[in-house]
Amino acid sequence: MSVINNRLIPTVVAGCFAALSLVSTSASAENGDTLKAVNDRGSLLCSGHNGSFPPFVQVTDDNEWSGYDIDYCRALAVAIFGSDDNLKVVPISWAQRFPSLQSGDIDVVIKATGWTMGRDTELGIQFSVPYFVGATNVMMPKELGSTSPETLEGGSLCANAGTSTERLAANFFKSRGIEIEMITFEKSEETRDAYFAGRCDSLVGWGPNLAVTRQSAENPDDHAMMDVALALEPESAAMRQGDDNWVDIVNWMFAATWIAEANGITSANVDEHKANPADSTVEKLLGVSPGIGERLGLSDDWAYNVIKQVGNSAEIFDRNIGGESVYKLDRGLNALWSDGGVIVPMILD
Repeated sequence: MSVINNRLIPTVVAGCFAALSLVSTSASAENGDTLKAVNDRGSLLCSGHNGSFPPFVQVTDDNEWSGYDIDYCRALAVAIFGSDDNLKVVPISWAQRFPSLQSGDIDVVIKATGWTMGRDTELGIQFSVPYFVGATNVMMPKELGSTSPETLEGGSLCANAGTSTERLAANFFKSRGIEIEMITFEKSEETRDAYFAGRCDSLVGWGPNLAVTRQSAENPDDHAMMDVALALEPESAAMRQGDDNWVDIVNWMFAATWIAEANGITSANVDEHKANPADSTVEKLLGVSPGIGERLGLSDDWAYNVIKQVGNSAEIFDRNIGGESVYKLDRGLNALWSDGGVIVPMILD
């Protein structure tokens, strides 16, 4: 897995979204073009970040890419090539995501990207099924004794000024008749520091970001998330408009990790399941019976390789965000439906 220097990425000027709305339909991909280009090049170009955005994209002390999104970039490379050695992570900023995709500098955006109507209809891109549900939440000290919204009655809330989180929090507490003082700051660092200094009783933010903030506390276990989310945002992979085959590949790459988890198949026991498949779904998933590859233009063992080398969805979540990581974020809605979440694996027939 290698890194492309950021200097190779075109500079994005202000107003890039307005410019993108004028992109001609000639920029759209023809069906199957992306997979062919990736195979001809011999590498998958997947989005990274120009810095760290834990727990989704970050660079380790060994100068290796890691994170939840990076693992799904790895999974996609493994599905196509049988190894993540053919993955090239391209460091790009948030503003560079869509211009880099349109220009062909990357093949797919897997970068905590919200699926919105404007992006879906105006930028010449299309989205995968959501692979992560991002919740806006509130963090509070455990010493308050409860994580219910009512606990904060008469208290104060730190928020970033002029952001959607500030508006969501204000509407949330107002709709429940809970009186709370909003204390806002221009910079995220100021907001975080004010909370830890005790200038406010709670802190509002995007759930994964709050988990990272909690980890930076002197005693992370002293802080907890409110038991109700303020809002949810579906995070999806973004691809160029018009290449249905490529969208299918990305969707079924995500689905393979969910189906594996639903059937108790992990990176550690996948060989046992392949040798003795429990049913026809497992047979198809692991390439024991043919078909899962031909439909997508891949080999029949692509899903087996993904599970063996990257893991199922629970493994990917736990090591990057959940209990096996430093962030200890509850899986919550990102669990399978059978475990109380909203993730429903597609049917492999």
